[in-house]
Amino acid sequence: MLEKLHDAELRYVTIENELQSQDSMADRNAYTQLMREYKTLTPIIAKYREYKKLSDDTEEARILMEEDPEMREIAAEEYKNGKEQLVRLEEELKILLLPRDPNDDKNVIVEIRACAGGEEAALFAGVLYRMYTMYADTRRYKTEVLNRNETGLGGYREITFRVTGEGAYSRFKYESGVHRVQRVPETETSGRIHTSTASVAVLPEAEDVEVEILPADLEIETIKSSGAGGQHVNKTESAIRLLHKPTGIVIECQDERSQFKNRDKAMKLLATKLYDLKAREQNDKIASERKSQVGTGDRSERIRTYNYPQSRITDHRIGFTIYNMESFLAGNIDIMIDALATADTAEKLKNHQDEN
Repeated sequence: MLEKLHDAELRYVTIENELQSQDSMADRNAYTQLMREYKTLTPIIAKYREYKKLSDDTEEARILMEEDPEMREIAAEEYKNGKEQLVRLEEELKILLLPRDPNDDKNVIVEIRACAGGEEAALFAGVLYRMYTMYADTRRYKTEVLNRNETGLGGYREITFRVTGEGAYSRFKYESGVHRVQRVPETETSGRIHTSTASVAVLPEAEDVEVEILPADLEIETIKSSGAGGQHVNKTESAIRLLHKPTGIVIECQDERSQFKNRDKAMKLLATKLYDLKAREQNDKIASERKSQVGTGDRSERIRTYNYPQSRITDHRIGFTIYNMESFLAGNIDIMIDALATADTAEKLKNHQDEN
């Protein structure tokens, strides 16, 4: 591990020097890549330098303990504390050296679909959408609706939106899966608790250089928009439907009044879906026992239950429960995401140790 850290520090110093040169600033793409690598290495090198200083101080305490009788007691205490702190720093360095998810810094596309439960499922999809937008606000992320299919009572059969901001995927990626709600619907006169579900898919947004879309592979159709938006939306063919012939993926965007804007959104959404398809094909090659049970992003997996009568939210992947429904649905979900990220890191660390 120490040899790997030594090499990382040499690379870190090299990047520092390159970032200060005029040549790197002339090439914007190269400069951006260097800054990303520099930012990734910074916490690792800071911790490694802390480790090296503490190691040197601990060694000095050991020498002083052996050579200076008058300072032996004080030096022995410093040596003991130093050794304990070194163990802690070693564990922190092991975690920092775990391979990062290359998508963690990307923006995300979130798709929420009503599943079992009819109108109640559509209303729950709306609850999840509002929860995520409020959470995005707490992280100072920006959200933008790409497409929505509303119901008459204010729910969504489907809604797709983009979240932009540093580290958006690293926070939202744990939300992929089936979310289950247990509550008494407003339309239920007998007071019976109903169970409904909505699925959430979180996709890292593809960058332009990552996916090539050939014009010959596309069928593009303009259609009349439906749903809310006034007379203009329903009378003009501003909505766009894309068909990607090689994969059969169909994208519809109708949220903008401008046909050009809808087309631009549809193309970005298609690129993201193609990137996600490629990533999933690669992930399928990985042995199932090496996959994290927290971060698989399996959209068919029931991951969480929202029990309104008990004001309880339970994540089934890690057995973590919160009793504060109102606060959670208001976007205060960091405590859940932090618990999932911690469990994911612990599992990756265990797998890494087993492999070594």
